[in-house]
Amino acid sequence: MTPIASIEDVVFHVANVLRVPVLVAALIALALVLAEAGALAVELTRRRRRNAEQVATAGLRAREALAAGDQGLATRWLAGIASSGAMWTTLQALLSHVGDGPLAANRMAKCLADYDLHSMRRLERTRMLVRAGPALGLMGTLIPLSPALTGLANGDVKQLTDNLRVAFSVTVLGLLIGAVAFGVSLVRDRLYAQDLSDMEAVASELEAGPPTAPAASPPPPTAGLTGLGAS
Repeated sequence: MTPIASIEDVVFHVANVLRVPVLVAALIALALVLAEAGALAVELTRRRRRNAEQVATAGLRAREALAAGDQGLATRWLAGIASSGAMWTTLQALLSHVGDGPLAANRMAKCLADYDLHSMRRLERTRMLVRAGPALGLMGTLIPLSPALTGLANGDVKQLTDNLRVAFSVTVLGLLIGAVAFGVSLVRDRLYAQDLSDMEAVASELEAGPPTAPAASPPPPTAGLTGLGAS
């Protein structure tokens, strides 16, 4: 046996050993992407619709409430624009740094940066699946082709058919994983960018300091402080 033939045999056997792990990994990736899609659906149903005017009003009223010494009222105003547990936690942190003097701006910026990092970690799950899904699909397609060709050469139609069925099925599975993961990542990227933009506007409002003549604040939105998702 020549060295080249030995290397080819090693590569062949390694590829065959990877067949089952690749198929299992494809099924796990499918379960993960479906779980992420379900989590996104829940997240969308929990989100509160808001616009720039609502965010500006909430920030202004929260600043007026703080100037009047009413921390609870300021908290309730900001709770009305929180759309997730992570956003609500960051808004609370922003409120806690209002009275920090010259360090307030830097500490608020750190809170916003931490939220951005949290969002990136959340997006990494599906962004990895965008690439991993098609990669697993391609591997799951190519690995069964070798025994399929062997079956064709030996006239074993059943072996050829079974391996081609597995190959094409895994291809479809990999493309499905990649497509769903891409859609989830795209929607979440937009949602988290909007949340960060709104919190930056609130932080700028809070940094402005107490208003010269605090107006009588109307009642805050009736949105509760509970029920926010942990995303």
